[in-house]
Amino acid sequence: MSRTPLPAFYDDLDATFAELWRLLTDGAAQGPGGFHLPTLATLAAAGGPRLRTVVLRAADRAGRTLRFHCDRRSDKAAELLAHPACALAAYDAGAKVQIRVEGYARLHTDDAVADAAWAGSRAMSRVCYGTEPDPGTALPTGGAYSLPDETAAAILGRPHFAAVVVHAQLLDLLYLDRRGHRRAVWHWTGDLWVGGWVAP
Repeated sequence: MSRTPLPAFYDDLDATFAELWRLLTDGAAQGPGGFHLPTLATLAAAGGPRLRTVVLRAADRAGRTLRFHCDRRSDKAAELLAHPACALAAYDAGAKVQIRVEGYARLHTDDAVADAAWAGSRAMSRVCYGTEPDPGTALPTGGAYSLPDETAAAILGRPHFAAVVVHAQLLDLLYLDRRGHRRAVWHWTGDLWVGGWVAP
């Protein structure tokens, strides 16, 4: 019985680093897959952790950044403004890879970054930012909120839109295989990434 070949990055630290960024970049660009929908961890106002799924919109190896979007009225936006330190985690069962990213988030609301992200958003995505009342508002019934149509959303949603850019400070890739897992971690020193293998 033949066994699946080990990936080329299995025992190559530089190749593992490149694979991490490839998976994130492809996840942002291609949609379906574990790396398109990472889980974001923030610190709540009361001091406890909060988790939610976000849609990865861009990954930039050279800039050390990941980008997702949010409603600036949301708890998520308020938490990131108060405590920019955050973490993202994603797992893809097909690739057998988990990626964790720790860093600091910056919300872009009325600048060129936000404008470009809004311009690149699909009409159906813009509708979410025109929701009334604000995200998290208590409702008498599940459907007691309104959404604008796609034409109105282009105007109504923009004031509520934020592009969130996470500047990575730590990267962690775990590859799972019964022949031996591989895990590598990199830290940003301010000038370059320094990393190595760690026990899985």
